[in-house]
Amino acid sequence: MIISVHKLRFSYRPGIEPTVKDISFDISQGEIFGFLGPSGSGKSTTQKILIRLLSGFSGEVSVLGKPVGDWSPDYYNHIGVGFELPNHYLKLTALENLSFFASFYDRPTRDPLELLDLVGLANEAHKKVGDFSKGMRMRLNFVRALLHDPELLFLDEPTSGLDPVNAKVIKELILHERSRGKTVFLTTHNMQDAGELCDRIAFIVNGEIRLIDSPRSLQLRHGRHSVLVEYRNNGVQRREFPLDGLGENPDFLALLKSDTVESIHSREATLEDIFIQVTGILLA
Repeated sequence: MIISVHKLRFSYRPGIEPTVKDISFDISQGEIFGFLGPSGSGKSTTQKILIRLLSGFSGEVSVLGKPVGDWSPDYYNHIGVGFELPNHYLKLTALENLSFFASFYDRPTRDPLELLDLVGLANEAHKKVGDFSKGMRMRLNFVRALLHDPELLFLDEPTSGLDPVNAKVIKELILHERSRGKTVFLTTHNMQDAGELCDRIAFIVNGEIRLIDSPRSLQLRHGRHSVLVEYRNNGVQRREFPLDGLGENPDFLALLKSDTVESIHSREATLEDIFIQVTGILLA
């Protein structure tokens, strides 16, 4: 396992309710694992423990085959981190920022200009980051995590603040990293991103993991086993039919013959529907 967590528990101060409450999960090599939940659920706290920004936890946490507390500073040669809030040197250019961060690593790094080109920032390489928009800073933040070609990526809301075109670029790059055998720990409250990217997802609420499974398995398990048909008959009408025996359902067959069908959709649940069902919490 690339990441193994067993009975992890953490409080920011003694005597207060733990932020993370005895959670357990494993992540395999080449897996994109989504950690989903509302703000304050324990997502970022768990990530900070995994990247060694927080200590003082109880339980067992191993990363890349070693207890996280036993790693030397060499740990950061093996992981890449993309924080939700970009943190760059605003008076330096994009290229200067990446070149500076590349000097931190004791391993070969990727060509900064090639990375900038991947996210559409090649023409902005010599522009000061202080003049970048939020979306540009997010894209720079993302490629900074790829700079040293790490085995494991921690990405926190990687598409936050991006328009649909650039969000699609980032998601395609994440999938490409998985195809290269990289492992991704993705913290987000964006259910659409999770559904498109993740091999498995965990729902965390109030410091507890409520559910872990693949997005598709969850959608099939929690959805309605039926189809919704929209058709024209004195305006657009809607009817729902059970999937069982659909091909022999006389009402369904009669509708197909007598009316103009506009659409037919299966009624699997969305990840947001499932999250609300499981947790009772509406995501903001």
